[in-house]
Amino acid sequence: MRKKILLLCDSPYPVERGYDFKEEFSHFDWDTEREIYRTLSECGYKVKILAICDDISPLIEEVREFRPQIIFNLVEVFGQKSYLDKNVASVLEMLGISYTGASPRNLLICCDKALTKTILNFHKIKVPQFYTFYRGRRVWLPKCLKVPLIVKPLSDEASRGLSQASVVDNQDSLVERVKFIHNNFKGDAIAEEYIDGREFYVSILGNSHLKVLPIRELKFGKFPEDEPRIATYKAKWDYDYRKRWKIKNVFARGLPATTEEKIKKVCKRAYRVLNMKSYARFDIRVSPEGGIYILEANANPSLDPDDELAESAKKEGIRYKDLILKIIDFAQKR
Repeated sequence: MRKKILLLCDSPYPVERGYDFKEEFSHFDWDTEREIYRTLSECGYKVKILAICDDISPLIEEVREFRPQIIFNLVEVFGQKSYLDKNVASVLEMLGISYTGASPRNLLICCDKALTKTILNFHKIKVPQFYTFYRGRRVWLPKCLKVPLIVKPLSDEASRGLSQASVVDNQDSLVERVKFIHNNFKGDAIAEEYIDGREFYVSILGNSHLKVLPIRELKFGKFPEDEPRIATYKAKWDYDYRKRWKIKNVFARGLPATTEEKIKKVCKRAYRVLNMKSYARFDIRVSPEGGIYILEANANPSLDPDDELAESAKKEGIRYKDLILKIIDFAQKR
């Protein structure tokens, strides 16, 4: 009998159980879901796809009736809130069914940028100096911080809320940007030291035995020299903006062997310190002096075939099909 897998994802609107997703699968926003569904089906699994929006009951009903052996978890948002991904994972944990990707604890830690940095800093892994500004409290420039600073939403992902205006160099602009985050994103804010240097993305696979995949780099091309080079929302997701400034994601070149080895060791150590499982990606900066700083830890990063993790896996000789099968294997062995 074919093993049954429930492919669980999120939708910006409610859909009924049994919905075929033909229209959604024709759009690039659903590339990941489409490709994983196709891959699992081609590998002989009996696959059902379920998208949840703001109601968890369809998941409970689907599990009760379909009785999957594995849930392939692609949920990033619930009820239009990205920080609730951990709550969905908690439900999967309580259901007692093997599921792919990060645990609720992994998702909770990585969703809170300050908590992630606090843990890494405790273990003497370099992170930018930072300060958290909670809503309803006074905003000022703490003495522990040196400008320029980058102001971000504390618990949002995919560079949402990050633009060139996020870089501040005095108390007035800091206060203004923090209040912008508080008012527009209805959440807390974090201000962290701007680290000049090259930006890299390091993907890791594994539960206990870890494999660091080839390192990727964000290249800023013709971006103005007098502008801070940061991975803003536009720099990541706006095709026209990327084309105008020749911003590209490429495999890292020209890294001294010793630096590359240090990067891999730092990221493997961070992966273990945070007790991450299955797969993850670290966003890091290497300063001109050679300092290696972890900017963010990403649990359950994108599995789009054209995104960082899959591209790095392919460079390592791991086909997309084999990557997906590895992730299922990690789930079963966890």
